[in-house]
Amino acid sequence: MELLLKDKICVVTGASRGIGAAISSLFSREGAKVYSLSRSEPSSTEEDLSLPYRPVWLSCDVSDESSVEGTINEVLAREGRIDVLVNNAGITRDGLLMRMKTEDWNAVISTNLSSAFFTSRSVIRPMLRQKEGCILNVSSIVGLKGNGGQANYSASKAGLIGFTKSLAREVASRGIRVNAVAPGFIDTSMTEGIPEEFREKLKETIPLCRAGKVEDVADAALFLCSPLASFITGVVLPVDGGMGM
Repeated sequence: MELLLKDKICVVTGASRGIGAAISSLFSREGAKVYSLSRSEPSSTEEDLSLPYRPVWLSCDVSDESSVEGTINEVLAREGRIDVLVNNAGITRDGLLMRMKTEDWNAVISTNLSSAFFTSRSVIRPMLRQKEGCILNVSSIVGLKGNGGQANYSASKAGLIGFTKSLAREVASRGIRVNAVAPGFIDTSMTEGIPEEFREKLKETIPLCRAGKVEDVADAALFLCSPLASFITGVVLPVDGGMGM
């Protein structure tokens, strides 16, 4: 069976751990040459060492416009093209709005939302010249439903949904697809600090009765970025075990 992303050049942000690392690894197994962008270098696993193409790490602060432009230009200089961009970078700075510091609001919006603007703008011209390409934004179920104590995070993820649909309309006629996934409660380092009692209550709200795995999100990302989804653009695919029903 032919690899789904054979010889594709892919860029994944926030790829040092969690969902981003899982996407980078899966895309590499499917034949892509992956550039993993993050501020900290990801630690290699035995699985990474066995990949035909190991993800290439590039240091990048995705909330900084010049850092993003410089890094994307480096990838283009090396490869001459970018076929897939996955905007996964994200942070949380949770708190009730009345106590939320301005810097916590700005940090989340910059990392989670503005970064997608910087990266997407940097790859759009090369993709237009190619007359093909795929952009995938990692939103969240809270971008669809909201969540108390996460006004900044929810706003950033809801913004990604509007960004996805708008950009999809702008570039569809040139063969570029733009979609999003909206993960629910996923076991990652970002969620491991949640008290066990609260974790169990969260699972009770999930029809499939379990937390998601990073591989669940990576599989959905692979589908949307592969030829299997060649007639799909502007969609937001929940990966939440039914939590958003």
